[in-house]
Amino acid sequence: MDVGTISLILVIAMCMLLAIGVPLAFASFFLAVLVMIMKFEPALLLNPLTFGDGILTGRPGTGPLYILTQKVFGLLTDYVMISVPLFIFMAALLERSGIAKEMYKALDYWLSSVRGGVAIVTSLMAVIMAAMSGIVGGEVVLLGLIALPQMLRLGYSQSLAVGTICASGTLGTMIPPSIVLIMYGLITETSIKALFTAAFLPGFMLASLIILYIVVRSNLKPEDAPLPERKPGDPTGFQKLGMFSAFLSILMAGVCGLLLLRALFFTVTGQNAYEGVDPIPLGMTWHIPWLAGLSVLGVVLVFFVFGRERSAEGWKHGKGLVPPFTVISVVLGSIYGGITGITEAAGMGAFAVFVIALIRREASIELLWDSMMRTMKSTGTILWVTIGAAALAGAYTLSGGPRYIADLIVGSEMPTMVILLTMMVILLFMGAFMDWVGIVLLIIPVFLPIIQRVPIEEIGFIGQLSPQHLSIWFGVLFCMNMQVSFLSPPFGSAAFYLKSVAPDHIALTDIFKGFLPFIGVQLVALAILLIWPNIVTILL
Repeated sequence: MDVGTISLILVIAMCMLLAIGVPLAFASFFLAVLVMIMKFEPALLLNPLTFGDGILTGRPGTGPLYILTQKVFGLLTDYVMISVPLFIFMAALLERSGIAKEMYKALDYWLSSVRGGVAIVTSLMAVIMAAMSGIVGGEVVLLGLIALPQMLRLGYSQSLAVGTICASGTLGTMIPPSIVLIMYGLITETSIKALFTAAFLPGFMLASLIILYIVVRSNLKPEDAPLPERKPGDPTGFQKLGMFSAFLSILMAGVCGLLLLRALFFTVTGQNAYEGVDPIPLGMTWHIPWLAGLSVLGVVLVFFVFGRERSAEGWKHGKGLVPPFTVISVVLGSIYGGITGITEAAGMGAFAVFVIALIRREASIELLWDSMMRTMKSTGTILWVTIGAAALAGAYTLSGGPRYIADLIVGSEMPTMVILLTMMVILLFMGAFMDWVGIVLLIIPVFLPIIQRVPIEEIGFIGQLSPQHLSIWFGVLFCMNMQVSFLSPPFGSAAFYLKSVAPDHIALTDIFKGFLPFIGVQLVALAILLIWPNIVTILL
């Protein structure tokens, strides 16, 4: 059977199976077998009694079936895949412990007096949580439990409250360490570290656009974000600034002191004196005077400029930010410092969260058991979808599908930007009905070869991509699409996550209406990536 007919049957069958409620994993399994039979042994469809006579059934363990099983096996046994359950486990620990609540209290103290401050705090908290674990569902649920009651109590507009939580809670898709980026890197054999680096600016750009929208809306419609009543004895804005500066001075003294001890250790042991080895980040001999000077400066500011009382008050209200930034430093610092790979960093992050919970006397057998059960459920779902979708993608690739689609689109001589916009519409449409795991496994193997064949100089309007950065840029672009898909009606998963913890009077339709403006903000960020693709290469 020709590949064009197979492609048409595949699309129709997938839509029918998903429409009648067949889980994506099982639908993908079934269609993978169907594609293999249609391409390599179509006689089985007309006469099942021919079993054992064809290329698939005649020689078990060889041919295309062997290639397919090797592809699925290779994906599941990839070492980086272990990082997925580790990041999920870390997110489960964060959700169950009090670390996130303390962080919210600290951010709320510093920004609550600003118009729309609680919504801004919610977005900032989402950014920090995304940089710790990158798990979307857990973030939306946790923000719904912590931030939604606070905003509703203060009289915030319901639409602004739910929109802020859903849009900000999905930032884990873009901001490293994102599991979406990890899966994309595994499928396309793209450097995950390079994907993390490239996604930094677009991720924080999107977060900044969300916060900018909150600020503009809050000032244009003050009734949507009323200021909290000031209590007697509350510090003024200038006093808060002094306390926060004192808190930062304490952090500077502590962090630089620890880095100084680290550099001294490397110097005493001679580990930073090897020739022909890359310099240790902030661990070389010439770093010692700078680190010592900054440590002394922090101490001077704490005791002689801001004073002990103000510094103690600043530490009291800011210490909730220390554990999250410690986890971020452990995870991302170990990756970009060249200390560990992605998988080891995920393990170190999970261990760091558990140690912090232990120090805070929140660790327990119940905490560990519940976190492990949540991890097993989430990981099991991802693995089943991964196996099914990888089998289908592999079967379609063996049948020549991606090349057929690439020839069809490239041969149509459509302008490059029209091809890209068509892909974006397809991704956004599929994101409204299908889980991102299935999309990255089924669609990316088809779309990426097309992108690699279009004239690279026609991509974007500002700047030009280098060929070695093409798959990295498309990976970040894909993640931005998935960011939108979490909010896309009718099956935007963020809405259902929030509904599970929202008060009864907030209907599902209210949640969808609330984040419609934020979908517009996400589409603006997506347009910027299309117009200015070099934004992903600035840090590479």
